Amino acid sequence: MSEFSALGLKPELVAAVTELGFTQPTPVQMETIPLLINNETDLVALARTGTGKTAAFGLPLLHRMDPSIGHVQVLVLSPTRELCVQIAGDLKQYSAQLRGTRIAAVYGGSSISTQIRDLKGGAQIVAGTPGRLIDLIERGALKLGNVQIVVLDEADEMLNMGFRDDIDRILAETPESKNTWLFSATMPKEVARIAKNYMTNPAQISVKGDQAGEGTIAHQYVVVHARDRYAALRRLVDMHPDIYGIVFCRTKIETQEVAEHLMRDGYPADALHGDLSQSQRDYVMKRFRSRSLQILVATDVAARGIDVDDITHVFHYQAPDDPASYTHRSGRTGRAGRSGISILLLHMKETGKLRELERTSGKRLELITIPSGEQVVKQQLLSFFKRLKETETDEKAIAPYLPAIHEALGELDPETLFEKLTAHTFKRLLDDYRRAPDLNVQVRGSKGGEQRERGNDRFERRERSEVPQIEGDKVSFFFSIGRMDGIDPGEYLRLLCDQLNVGREHIGRIDLKHNFSFVETIGLDAKTVVESFKTFKYKGRPIRVNEAENKPEGSWGGGGDRDERPSGGYASKYGDKKRSYGGGEKREGGGGFGGAKKYGGSDRDAGGFAKKKSFGKSWGEKSSGGGGDRSSKFGKKKW
Repeated sequence: MSEFSALGLKPELVAAVTELGFTQPTPVQMETIPLLINNETDLVALARTGTGKTAAFGLPLLHRMDPSIGHVQVLVLSPTRELCVQIAGDLKQYSAQLRGTRIAAVYGGSSISTQIRDLKGGAQIVAGTPGRLIDLIERGALKLGNVQIVVLDEADEMLNMGFRDDIDRILAETPESKNTWLFSATMPKEVARIAKNYMTNPAQISVKGDQAGEGTIAHQYVVVHARDRYAALRRLVDMHPDIYGIVFCRTKIETQEVAEHLMRDGYPADALHGDLSQSQRDYVMKRFRSRSLQILVATDVAARGIDVDDITHVFHYQAPDDPASYTHRSGRTGRAGRSGISILLLHMKETGKLRELERTSGKRLELITIPSGEQVVKQQLLSFFKRLKETETDEKAIAPYLPAIHEALGELDPETLFEKLTAHTFKRLLDDYRRAPDLNVQVRGSKGGEQRERGNDRFERRERSEVPQIEGDKVSFFFSIGRMDGIDPGEYLRLLCDQLNVGREHIGRIDLKHNFSFVETIGLDAKTVVESFKTFKYKGRPIRVNEAENKPEGSWGGGGDRDERPSGGYASKYGDKKRSYGGGEKREGGGGFGGAKKYGGSDRDAGGFAKKKSFGKSWGEKSSGGGGDRSSKFGKKKW
């Protein structure tokens, strides 16, 4: 028997949720349902995403509304279209046995005339997004004078999205006698302001932590260099062959780029962001819910309507701008009593956000290591052959084809057949991870598994003993490929190693520009490098490669090689170990950020910040830049 009947709900509602398979209320449902059906009270409920909040307010409002009255009695505000549609759909399921109940969903991106028709049909419950609700109010199509209950779902997220004025505008249209129910994962100041301004002595419920009926989430993070972020994501995904997850990005552009990279690399993935039309969003979500997609790449806003119980992983491609968003993101996994994993990909310069994320979420994030290529391949092989072993065979169905198969295989013995099957099935994986570098960055002073040092969030790249330092000539090459082609440094490095059939120790600096790049090789024959790319195409486009004999000085930050003392440079990174921003001996070499011809003056003048004569008299002599002649104000005497 369903335990929902003990909460005092109408029999029709109990029967509906029982048919849906719900028998045990979640903690937030057990606290809110009896309170709201027996008391006309305002409410502030704090509970993380995935705890059953929709039923926690949906069942009480359906219990209290009167199906015989044909005007709007209940208004539910949500931040996004997806969440709005999800709420309306859930309410329709809960009210399946309540005759006369009419529910309308109103949101942008869909026909407003159809929504007006639904309202005129006598909808008693309206779920909507703030923008579309205001539009309907101003058109006179939505009257809120008889509303008895207003629900603000994901209130903190609505405020984060800038809906404060819209919420005030909508609530001003509702009667003061209404009950306001506010549901939120966090309680920032703006949410508290709404509670103070629009509620009278609200009841307060807070459900936090891993309680009965809720799943558990393992909160983890890795630290990588920015150029290795995508490579790290791929490796973490490959380490979990049965993954069903969401990758969160901060911007729509980055969401699309990451999704396209994953699709190009053979993953069943797609993007969900605000630039998609409603039909496109519905199509992507349909594929994700049916598991045709294994990975969904989404912005924080677009993912607010995702209500899928069996998501195994959440990846934070970057730390969110708002620490509270971490809680919303992580809440997409570990739902309905299941366990899940939340992994934050932290760039070295973002490590300062870690403590704030932990404080806001109330969770201690565990530092984990990015698996090696060997570990990934082993895990993939074990998973595949485990599934192969468990596969049921239909002997009658395959019997007619066996003689032809045996003839095609010839004299292959079982061991050779096994090896060939493995090599064929996992060719791409084996190629990708044959020379996979270590992507981890560790905390200084780390010991054992816990690699973070309290009070010190500085990180450094781990020494890579498996990548030996080699000696050899360094040669620079021009490549007609750049950022506009959608390639990042990590992918570029893998491309070079694969095409040249060398290890990463043979690749020096990569200077990636908008539509071209410079690549430095170490100990490789120049003609061999050029020949290797003669027929190579990137995304179907031929790539031109030639030796960059006349590569402009300073294009990597300073003139000359890092070991040549006479040249200038930028601190000691790319130039002289002692000089800082310019200088040089007798006007030779490039300046700090410029180099000959780029920001400096003539061919022999040292470059700096000046461009031609724009800073001539005040910053240097004539057309020279920051370095230059001894007589210049900021020439050799100063720098």
